[in-house]
Amino acid sequence: MFWRGVVGYLPVNIVQGVVGLLSIVIFTRVLSPQAYGVYALAFSVMSLAQTGLFVWLEASMARFYVREAEGGRLAGHFATLYRCYAVLAIGFPAVAAVFIWFWPMPDALRLAVIAGLATTPIRSLIKLSQERRRAAGDVSGAARLDVIQTAVGFAAGAGLAWLGLGGAAPLLGSGIVAGVLLIWVLPTDLPRARGGRFEPARARMYAAYGLPVALSLILALVLATTDRFLIAAYLNETSVGVYHAGYSLANRTLDVVFIWLGMAGGPAAIAALERGGPTALHDVAREQSAFMVALTLPAAVGLALVAKPLADIMIGPGLREGAAQVTPWIAASAFLAGVNTHYLHTAFTLARRTERLLVAIAVPAALNLILNIVLVPRFGLQGALWATLASYAVGVTVSYGLGRRSLALPIPWNVLGRTALAAGAMGLAVRSLPAYGGALELFGKALLGLIVYSILAWVLDICGARTHSGRLLQALRARTA
Repeated sequence: MFWRGVVGYLPVNIVQGVVGLLSIVIFTRVLSPQAYGVYALAFSVMSLAQTGLFVWLEASMARFYVREAEGGRLAGHFATLYRCYAVLAIGFPAVAAVFIWFWPMPDALRLAVIAGLATTPIRSLIKLSQERRRAAGDVSGAARLDVIQTAVGFAAGAGLAWLGLGGAAPLLGSGIVAGVLLIWVLPTDLPRARGGRFEPARARMYAAYGLPVALSLILALVLATTDRFLIAAYLNETSVGVYHAGYSLANRTLDVVFIWLGMAGGPAAIAALERGGPTALHDVAREQSAFMVALTLPAAVGLALVAKPLADIMIGPGLREGAAQVTPWIAASAFLAGVNTHYLHTAFTLARRTERLLVAIAVPAALNLILNIVLVPRFGLQGALWATLASYAVGVTVSYGLGRRSLALPIPWNVLGRTALAAGAMGLAVRSLPAYGGALELFGKALLGLIVYSILAWVLDICGARTHSGRLLQALRARTA
């Protein structure tokens, strides 16, 4: 199931990667540095709102689908989740209106926040449908929904930005596309609740599981976004734009890969545990974690090495110089965050010990807040970078320790060591190239890094690279014979 998901979700990964990079290219040029900072702040508010109110339903849809399907109780599963969603969606506008009314903010930021919050319930309903498809093994359906929302939403947001809607444009564009997708989603999903009824006991069970997940994700967002608000308070919105541009360049590039692996790995791990127990889960988890490390660690090192030429190409002139200094630090932080979120944290969700997940994120989130308050006023953006890296490093340590007490997941130490050795050698080779600048430096270093790492992965047999390449060569010879 894992490898079927890896292959099936590859188009999603490609589209998300391309759109993530294009969004940096387009929005850092079409929007002014201040408007880009407004977009970053409004996106953070929207993410916090969706996570706080709706994510526990999405998490419950994903975690309990296989169990309820095996027991023939899916109608009650859907009926309970959709009733809870309806109650929250009806009450959300009043809560959002109070928040917007009482929070003093510039008009440009207010418009962007309204655009984000107005489309939050729609995005959540689409997300529920995506989680249902993923949990059911409907890889093509989930991938199709994600590709359309990502690609068309970006295009709509870029068009609105070009028309002059400022920082609200990206949020409004993607929200409009999500609304159109409901025409396709609702007729397919809502009838699945037919024959079921709202069950208070089931809702309490889902809340007991999902609310700690939601709270932990809020803390994760606090960990990821607190620095922007503090930079805005201590510095200015232009500095937020510089920081967010560099952060996005590194984080989105790596996050796309981690999300891709998580989309494939999460349902496979749940299915293995529910159907085969801890032994089956151990085998699946070891395979997933080894592949994750072998793919993302050299990617993080590579991003740090090409930060300057990548920023020259991808980011508008008003932001690129500062963003290039941000990217290497965030590449390291994004690697730690991805491993933590998409592997170590699954120990808590699989064991249904989500209260421990809350603790595992609360510690680095609190540390990040404290460090930013101490370091940003004194060291500016550099202080925020130090705080981010230190917080994610502590987060990995805490998650590993607590996770062992919930459900011990294997750590691929052998693969980690070999990958670190290969990535280090790759880094030395790439750093030996002169800084030509621009596209020539970027593609030259990227190509050299890919060649060196590929050779070393084969020599060190990382994730069975030598065995798999031999099988591929035999298959090619058989075809040409």
